[in-house]
Amino acid sequence: MNGKVSHIVITAVAVCLLAFSSVGHAQAIDEEPSALAMTGDALFVRPALFATTIIGSAVYLVSLPFSALGGNAGEAGEVLVVGPAKATFVRCLGCTRTGRKPETIEQASN
Repeated sequence: MNGKVSHIVITAVAVCLLAFSSVGHAQAIDEEPSALAMTGDALFVRPALFATTIIGSAVYLVSLPFSALGGNAGEAGEVLVVGPAKATFVRCLGCTRTGRKPETIEQASN
């Protein structure tokens, strides 16, 4: 029984990672986080947000029949899974807003 639950959770996380991989191209942000902000984000915030994503996915799967009957399965998925996943995976290290930093392309002078 315990192995089956862990298999379901691992599958849900893998599906979330695959489903939200394109979300990284959503919007560009312009922040300059400090080294302390990056360190705190990497050591404390990201693991907590990752755990929130996993727990939210499990809660979403359990509540899916009820939210589908209530007509708000999409909203429940957005709040319980997509929101925490964006905050975990689509945010620069140390930044406070979700989004990607714009890539700068420098041209070589001839």
